[in-house]
Amino acid sequence: VQLQASGGGLVQAGGSLRLSCAASGSISSINIMGWYRQAPGKQREMVALISNLGSTNLANSVKGRFTISRDNTKNTVYLQMNSLKPEDTAVYYCNVLKFGIGSGTFWGQGTQVTVSS
Repeated sequence: VQLQASGGGLVQAGGSLRLSCAASGSISSINIMGWYRQAPGKQREMVALISNLGSTNLANSVKGRFTISRDNTKNTVYLQMNSLKPEDTAVYYCNVLKFGIGSGTFWGQGTQVTVSS
């Protein structure tokens, strides 16, 4: 499984960005796609997850501001980030947790999101 993320950048506080991550390769029908982030000097943390059935889980710090969605026909997951804050600054990584044959966890290359105050 290969993951290609895009959409990061520099934005002012209060602004919006949309991240996309396209998965290619052997994607089973049962999987969880999501986004994690890692700020300098901090551990990587979960931001948002979405199952193949559309169930979502968002970190408390982004609830009400971020929305995760996916297009199963394109094996693509999106993260719409609104009302961005400087503390959202981090490298964002997309992730796929694949079940069944060839199960495992796969990571994208990361995309930088910088929110200026």
